[in-house]
Amino acid sequence: MTQPFAKRSDHGYGNPLPGIRQKTLVFGERTLMTEFRLKKDSVLPDHAHPYEQTGYLVAGHIVLKIGGQEHDVHPGDSWCIPADETHGARIAEDSVAVEVFSPVRPDYLPGAT
Repeated sequence: MTQPFAKRSDHGYGNPLPGIRQKTLVFGERTLMTEFRLKKDSVLPDHAHPYEQTGYLVAGHIVLKIGGQEHDVHPGDSWCIPADETHGARIAEDSVAVEVFSPVRPDYLPGAT
């Protein structure tokens, strides 16, 4: 199953954590693209997973921690987090980030619980 194209829509967002809205945009056989809408002062706790995660900050300001090192992230900045690397974030102002995961995250597929 793949979803190779999606039109812009304000529908379909989930709320995995307080202040964090997440929506899978498109996915193929090996990658999955997700948009995150992040509210100021929310926190993404430190965690790790078996997916490589490449991201781009579209708007806002976040402090991203990757493997214990903090990065002050502004619009236009990008990152790549290796699989199984501990990472987290503090949201300094309302923000929008787009991230690509590889391999595809089954828990992010439409209809996943």
